Amino acid sequence: MQKISTMRTSGNRSFEGRQLTIGLDLGDRWSCYCVLNEVGDVILERKLPTSAEAMKQVFGKMPRSRMALETAAHSPWVSRLLTALGHEVIVAHARNVRLIGESRRKDDRLDARTLARLARIDPELLSPVQHRSAQAQMHLMVIRARAELVSARTALVNSARGLVKSYAQVRHAAVWVGPGPAAKRRVARDPRAAAARGRIAERTY
Repeated sequence: MQKISTMRTSGNRSFEGRQLTIGLDLGDRWSCYCVLNEVGDVILERKLPTSAEAMKQVFGKMPRSRMALETAAHSPWVSRLLTALGHEVIVAHARNVRLIGESRRKDDRLDARTLARLARIDPELLSPVQHRSAQAQMHLMVIRARAELVSARTALVNSARGLVKSYAQVRHAAVWVGPGPAAKRRVARDPRAAAARGRIAERTY
């Protein structure tokens, strides 16, 4: 079994002039990457924080390489950042990479290695996709937010209309049936109502 290199950051000088292929498995907090040389041997495997600063510090010092990562929550900004650093970035469609998606053994380090090997052999095996630009992504987010607001407003209006309609039906039914026994008792206990009934009785007789 080949021993994996654990060279320091200064050891990146040995990457100069070499054709490298890098697989990057993204996580919410930490990401794993695997570096292959020209013949496909693993020369470095490590993990780094999933942040712009860490990505720049690690991959900014490497020569232009072919890098592969899967579609995920962080893949849009990571792919744009790595492209800006001068790398050839391949974003693999996560659902179509069966060697990773259908694997029974889930391991971020092995996933990074698989991405690197597929990218080195044939990038088309990764079913590459193209992320939108940052500006297009922001416009899409605004459109989706507006759509959600319109949907919520429509639901509230429909709910209010339903409540008003239901109240009108209940009120109409109460008027049609007339006051119940409880209402009659309240009227009977009212002195003013009793006096009025007395005056009407006097006029009648």
